[in-house]
This record gives sequence, structure tokens and C-alpha cells, in this order.
Amino acid sequence: MSKKNIEKFDFFYLLLRKYVDFWHNYIYYRKVIVYGKDRIDFSVPTIYAPNHQNALMDALAVLCTLKKQPIFLARADIFRNKILARILYRFKMLPVFRMRDGFENLKQNDETFTDTLRVMESRSGLVILPEGNHAGYRRLRQLKKGICRIAFQTAEASNFSKEINIVPVGLEFTHYWLFREVLTVVYGHPIPVSEYYNTYKENPNKGLLDLRDRLSSEMKKVMVHISDENNYEAINELRSIVNEKYNDSIRYPKLFRDTRLVGKINQLHDTDYQLYGEICNDSLTIRDLTQQLHLTYRLLRKKKHPFGWLMLSSLFLLVTMPVFILGAALNFIIFKVPALQSRKVKDDAFISTIRYGMTVALSFFIFPLYLVLALIFIKPWWIALAAFLAIPVIGLLAWNWLMLYRRTAGGFRVRTLMAVNNPVFIRLRDTYNSLTERIARL
Repeated sequence: MSKKNIEKFDFFYLLLRKYVDFWHNYIYYRKVIVYGKDRIDFSVPTIYAPNHQNALMDALAVLCTLKKQPIFLARADIFRNKILARILYRFKMLPVFRMRDGFENLKQNDETFTDTLRVMESRSGLVILPEGNHAGYRRLRQLKKGICRIAFQTAEASNFSKEINIVPVGLEFTHYWLFREVLTVVYGHPIPVSEYYNTYKENPNKGLLDLRDRLSSEMKKVMVHISDENNYEAINELRSIVNEKYNDSIRYPKLFRDTRLVGKINQLHDTDYQLYGEICNDSLTIRDLTQQLHLTYRLLRKKKHPFGWLMLSSLFLLVTMPVFILGAALNFIIFKVPALQSRKVKDDAFISTIRYGMTVALSFFIFPLYLVLALIFIKPWWIALAAFLAIPVIGLLAWNWLMLYRRTAGGFRVRTLMAVNNPVFIRLRDTYNSLTERIARL
């Protein structure tokens, strides 16, 4: 596989991708919810346009939820190293040169465009992140015109005789870089570029702008878009306070609940700004007090924390502690080391990318070693194989053990705060109840 035949089916790539998909969809994320994929017409040349908030994880979200082998356009500076460039081509990535890469290099985009023509003809699909760069905010920024330019140039190459679709893709991470979170991927209604052919022929710049505005509007429908920059933190936190309990909902994904909530809050901004301001202030107050008391919104939602349940949970944790210790020890290098290393990156948006990438890379070395050791020290071979396959499973059990421990410890903490009538907790509880009642009335 090289740049010259990047659109061709690659069996080696398929095997590697199956492994990457498994770690992405079942290990790194506890749940990946996909919605709207039935809207895609795979017989039509298609460009996928996801929002860009979480570095490489955005591209992986599309890759790991499509059965095709799409081609990705990436910034050209990462292709400077020839060895790395060959690897990137193997991973079906093509370079796009920008003005910052030097005016003299822009001509090389002609070669990339020739490659994208082959990709579109092959129906492999092209993935372009139209915001150009990432930013860890739940907001759609100004789109670049490049994605529209490629669509029109591809159409022009066939004398505008063929249809091309642009599919808006909404990505929502319950948390950008924590392990075992939930990812929601929504494929929106395809935009037929042919609707803008005539406009583009008469006025190319107007055609580009009209298509870009349409794409921006459609992308906002399938993602969380918080337009109020001044109150962004408050509204973003409000999503968690109100809708966190729906993180795992498949029938009505949290992304849609958040979109509806943000829409209601935006209406309130125009109709009752005083109430809007009070809700924003309460949202930040709840966030700050919760952090101060080392609590979670899940603990606040529970009206009671029965002592009997907490004791049974404590007993269960005590009995199963060996499972946690064994699972944590066997999976420490694969999961904990990447988590520690990812904290050193300067851009928080890369934390999840580094963490996931290191986890997958280490698994290539650690698990074969575990398999060899199991076959050497455990007899017969089928028990050794079962023990080897149990290692990642027991690692996930250890993670679940840790989550139960935190919930149990939090329950005891809440009971203690209630018993002593802690004034900070009382204020937190009253503000939380008041805010959730206000939101319910909306």
C-alpha cells in the first residue's frame, strides 16, 4: 500500500483495523453509540465531515464506526519525515498543505487532489475535518472552505455529471480523555453537492460559501453546540448536572438530550435573561462545591444512601479485593503507564490520543509476552490459553471494582456530611435541587 494506490482494499490494513476497532469500541470506551449510519448511501462518492474537538480520537471515531476503508486528509507537516510518511500512507492518510507550510508547497495539493479523485471514484469515502484544527470545546467553529472546494473540484472533473454527498458527523465524548467513557457518533443527513452546482458555475466563491454555510448548519444539528462563549463553562457543566444519568442511553442518546437542553437555555437567554443568569451561576456553584467536597453528581442525584447497602457493598469489595489487585497488577503497564505519560502533554486535547495510542502499542508487546509465559508455566495448554484471554477481562473487572469503591466511599461521605449538617453540603444540596427543578419546568 502506497500513496499511488491508497484507495485500494488492503488486507493487512483490515487486520490491523480489526484490532484497533476492538480496543477502541470495547476496551477504551465502555460504550460506542452510533446513530444515523443507515442514512448514508455508500453507492455515491461521499465526504465525511466530523467536528474536531479531541485530536486523533475524532478520526478514530469515524474509522471505527464505518465498515469501509475511508481515506483521511491530514495536515502536511506530519508527513515531513519520509519513514513516517510511508506509515501514514499505509494508514490511508493524505497530506494537505496550508499557507503556513510555505507558499511554494501549496502546488503539491494538486497531487493530493489527483489522489482524492481516485478515492471518490472508488467509493472508499474521504474524511475531512472541516474546522481545520482541534479545540476542546463543545462548539462548532468557523469551517474552512477546503472541504467544499474539494467537493466542487471533484464534481468539475466529471463535468458535474456525478453526484457527491457530504455527510455531517457529530461526535460527543462524555469526557475527552478519561478511560471507559461513552462516545456517541451521529451521521447526519447527506448534503447533495449537486444542489449547489449551478451556483458554483455562475459564481464559484458564492457556491463555496453557500455550501459551507449549509454544512455548518447541518453539523450543528448532530452535535452539542454551545454558542454563548461568555457562559460556556456554566452551560457545559449544566449538561452533566442534568443529563449525566443518561450517558449510556442508546434509545435516546445523551447528545440529543444535551442539544435540546442547550436549545432551551438559548431561548431563555432571549426571553428571561435574569433567570438565564441565575441558572448559569447555580451551575458553576454546584460544580465548585461538588469539587470542594469530593463528590459527584451521581451521589447528589440519590436521595438516600442506605447504610445497609453501603455495608453490603463494602463487604463485597473486601471479598473481591484480590480480583482488583490481580487485575490491576497484570494490566498496570498497558493501562496505567499510558495514563501517567499522557499527563505530560502540553495540549490537553492530545491526552486521550496519547493514552489510547500507547495502550494499543504496548498491547502488541505485553500480550504476546503474557501468552508465552502462560504456555510455559501453565499446563495443559487450553488452561494456559484461557488464563491468557482472562487478563484483559480481569483488568476491566478491576476497573469496575474501583468505580464501585468510589461510589461506596462517596455514599459514606454523603452520610457523614448529612449527619453533621455540613453547611457547604447543605448549600450544595439546596442549590442542586433548586436548579434541577427549574430545568424540569423548562
